[in-house]
Amino acid sequence: MRVRYLAALLAATVFSVACGGVTDPSQNKTENFPGTITPVALGGTGTAQIPFNISNGGEYTVKVATMTPTFNNYFEAILSLGCGGAVVQQNALGIVGSQVLSGPVVQTGGYCVTIVDAYNTMTAVENFTVTISHP
Repeated sequence: MRVRYLAALLAATVFSVACGGVTDPSQNKTENFPGTITPVALGGTGTAQIPFNISNGGEYTVKVATMTPTFNNYFEAILSLGCGGAVVQQNALGIVGSQVLSGPVVQTGGYCVTIVDAYNTMTAVENFTVTISHP
């Protein structure tokens, strides 16, 4: 019994390393992405998409670090598998300066963060920076 347990543990370890394994969150890379949202009232879509790639298992966090001019209302943040793909996580009460999304990586590959003026409260074109920490 003990030999089978050790063999299974060794196989799982080899499989994990061969597939890239899981990255400790303290070893994540942090990327800053600038973007712009033009509100619907000003002829825009009220959304912005930020595509990025995750190459390893682990955890991610997304923060909308800044919005200029200052925006003091809620917005929606969505993480999906690729832009327009299956939704992984959604937060309809995002606030500038706070973490808006976080969780485990469900698969490696292309992801997309979409920021939405879901409540049509933006009154000016908003320039923003999204900070994404991921393996």
